[in-house]
Amino acid sequence: MKARLKQVPGHWLEILGATVFWCLLWGGFEPSDVLGGILVAVIVVVLFPLPRVGRELALRPIAFVVLVARFAFDVVVSSTQVAWFAVRPAPSPPTSVIAVRLRSRSDLFLTGTAMLCTLIPGSVVVEAQRSTGTLFLHVIGAGDEAEVEEARRRALEQEGRLLRALAARPVLEGAKLS
Repeated sequence: MKARLKQVPGHWLEILGATVFWCLLWGGFEPSDVLGGILVAVIVVVLFPLPRVGRELALRPIAFVVLVARFAFDVVVSSTQVAWFAVRPAPSPPTSVIAVRLRSRSDLFLTGTAMLCTLIPGSVVVEAQRSTGTLFLHVIGAGDEAEVEEARRRALEQEGRLLRALAARPVLEGAKLS
């Protein structure tokens, strides 16, 4: 417990973020709200330590803007496609569950890629295998082999944009993207 208390100053960014979130939940930045937020954040950091991810992260601003812009574009396009599937006078579109083996072995980027793929309408992650770095996606509109390969390509491109935007050099080299 003493070792965790000694590590608290190194978690100042997490404590700051949690304190701001706490104050927003309570509706203001009164001194009592700020002190309560700091107290709760320190307790959470001490009792529920998270692994450090700083060694895996490196923000690249231009690549991050590309990631966000392309994600927004994909959300709009996929939303339109799913809406069309819902109202068109035709049978339900074909669906498939596909396996996508990611290039990175990082748990952080496996999770990030899974979240991005799930947030785009028309696909949802049904399983993630940490040991193999594989995501299993349920995809709407993937009825033949070409459409399955297209869905797999889109997921890998999403991972590539995420890695280029946020991954440190060793992670990029491990994924053969440097």
